Parts: sequence; C-alpha cells; structure tokens
Amino acid sequence: MSYDFDAGGVQRLGIYFSLIGEVLRNKKRKASFAAYALGLLGEGDRKSMEPIAARVWGDPEHAGSGHQKFQYFVSEAAWDDHEVRRAAARYAVEALSRHEPIRTWIIDDTGFLKQGKHSVGVQRQYTGSAGKTANCQIGVSLSIATDHAHLPIDFELFLPESWTEAPARRHKCGIPQSVAFKTKIDLALGMIERAARDGIPGDVVLADSFYGHSRPFRDAVKLMGFHYGVAIYGSDRMFLMGDGAVPRTELVTAEELGRHLGDGAFRWYTWREGTGKMLSSRFALCRVALPTDRGTAESIHRTEWLVIEWPEHEKAPTKFVLTTLGEKMPAEEIIRIVHERYRTEKVYEEMKGELGLDHFEGRSFRGWHHHVSVAICCYAFVVAERARNFLPAAARQRDPDSFRWAA
Repeated sequence: MSYDFDAGGVQRLGIYFSLIGEVLRNKKRKASFAAYALGLLGEGDRKSMEPIAARVWGDPEHAGSGHQKFQYFVSEAAWDDHEVRRAAARYAVEALSRHEPIRTWIIDDTGFLKQGKHSVGVQRQYTGSAGKTANCQIGVSLSIATDHAHLPIDFELFLPESWTEAPARRHKCGIPQSVAFKTKIDLALGMIERAARDGIPGDVVLADSFYGHSRPFRDAVKLMGFHYGVAIYGSDRMFLMGDGAVPRTELVTAEELGRHLGDGAFRWYTWREGTGKMLSSRFALCRVALPTDRGTAESIHRTEWLVIEWPEHEKAPTKFVLTTLGEKMPAEEIIRIVHERYRTEKVYEEMKGELGLDHFEGRSFRGWHHHVSVAICCYAFVVAERARNFLPAAARQRDPDSFRWAA
C-alpha cells in the first residue's frame, strides 16, 4: 500500500518540499530529501536506503549512485533535525487548526526491533510494541492531537548507559560528545520544553503509566504551565479528599480506592466512535491528593481528579488516570480528553507499515535521527492532506483535490 495524490496534492507536495528545502538550504540536500521522502511515501515493502534508491532510479548504475547520495544525506550530512521537524510541525498545525483546536500533547515510546547488537542504542529491553523484552532500540515521541487527528512531531532515541558509558561504541556510531545519558522521562520533558519554545499549540500533556507514575515528570509538566492526564499504577497511593480539602481516608492505593467507592459509583461514558462501534466503558471520578515525601496530603492546590475505569465483567478496576483538568469540567469531557493518547499506537503502526519509520538499517546516531525526521515530515504532509479533505462531520465539505489510499 502507498500514498496516492491527485494533481492538487502533487502540487501541494512540491510546495511542501520547497518549504522543507528552505530549512535544508543546500541544493543537493533538497534534492536528496525530496527523493528519499518520495521513496517513503511510495510503494515497496522495505523503505531503507538501498531499496528506495533501486525504486527511484531504476537501473543498477544510477541506483548505485543514488544509494551513495542517500547514504551521505541520511548518515553523514550535518543538517538540523529540530529545524526540519519544526517546519513540518508548523505546516501540519496550520492545516489542522483551520478545523479544530490542538489541545493535547502525547508522550509515548515505541520499539524498533533489531537482529544484531551494533545499531546505536540497541539492547534487550522492554517495548510495548512487542509486549515483551526484545532486542531493540527505543524511540520516545511527542505527538499533538485534535479530536480527529494525531501527529508525532518529535522523536528522541533512548541511549542506555551500556552505550553512553562505552567510548568505543560511542565513537563507532558517531554519538556526539555533548550527548550524555538521559532517562526516557528526561527525553520526554526535553521535547515538551522544546515544543513549548517553538509555540506549538496545546495545554494538556497525556502519557502512559511509565511516565505518569513519576512524580518528577508530573511536577515538571505542571511547572511548565500544562495540565496533565497521565495513567498511573493501581498500586500508587493517595488520599481520597472530602469537602474543605480534608482527607476522607488514610493512604490507599488507586485500586483500593476504586473498590472503596463501590460498583454503584461507576457510570457508563462514551468517549468517541471507534471502528464500527462507539467506545464506552464504566468510570468513576473522585478528588484525590498525592502524598508528599513525608506521607502527608498535599495542599488544596494539589488536589486533582483520579479517573478510574472498571469495565463490565471485570472483577476489579483496571485503569487509573490522574489529571489536573478543571474541577468543574464535565466528566464526559475529562474522559474524552484523557483517552486521546490511545491513538498513538495506531499512528506508530501506520508510520512503520506505510512510511518505513523502523526500516532504517544504518547504525549511526545521526542516521537514525535523520531517517526519523524524514518519516515525520512525510506523515505531517499526509495528516495535513487528511485535514484538508476529511473534515469533522460538522464541517465536512469534500474537496475536489482528494487525498486517497492506493493499493
């Protein structure tokens, strides 16, 4: 499957490539970017440099020189990933914002499965993509979302200490001296701070329990001026709050609190339409306070919502989300917002399956980031085209220059 554009889409793609080209500056880089991006957008099972060159240039002689051009552009050329990604994000933001606001930012990570041990950052580590520990690289991403669209705008490669503390491995894969060990949480906060400086719209940060369990992560997001809606573990402990910011309970786990509320406290809510059905479940919301380091309740300013999901036929609550969204906000709206992060995995699948996000076969630090940057640029254009042609139902007006899928 590949992306197919009509004449209007092709014209817009050319304008978009020119916009990215202004950031790349160098004429040869502009040409290599356009050819590589077309390779990612086009047909083919493998979307690494050599197969793309073979498809773009055709005959072996030109394909060989084309592969060398890609090798230099992706793995060696010193162009700025952040500037290129920022240009792509702003292009998509402009298209998305015409129809509905961008409110949520989603932090997540995904695995890039590998066979050997020489690709930068690879080791045996847990990845949610495979649902197990596997030999892989881990990329941490920041996405932005509207009610109907979801777009990764930044990625960082997680480098385990087995890489950052190994001079020979660093040298072989070209890891810059300025790059030190950072946790996935450090990488996530860096991307949030960077996007905020770039003026990307949004005011709510969403994340899964790996990030949401971390008090430093939640505190940093709050200090940067964002609300958050983050999953936590059922074993995380808190106080159930009563009137006047007085705890109603001793410290209890989130799961115990759900059981304490009882089955009668849970109501059915629907948050959006899924594939062929409405997505709904049973939820209860209550005000809680997280303990300080001394084990006492936070001040009234740190009370927040705990959103508890208890699906029908389950013996106990299954999911728990902490959020600083407004105390007066309707429960339906809170539940809808915190569920926006669940589309991230589908976006990863599409970028890997259709744009070769995880097809990079080089081993270098720069090459990994450059390849991912081009994939991000391609997906930003696709999302902008979808926003142009597949508007929300309330505003849907089919554009004659249609975007479509091609088998």
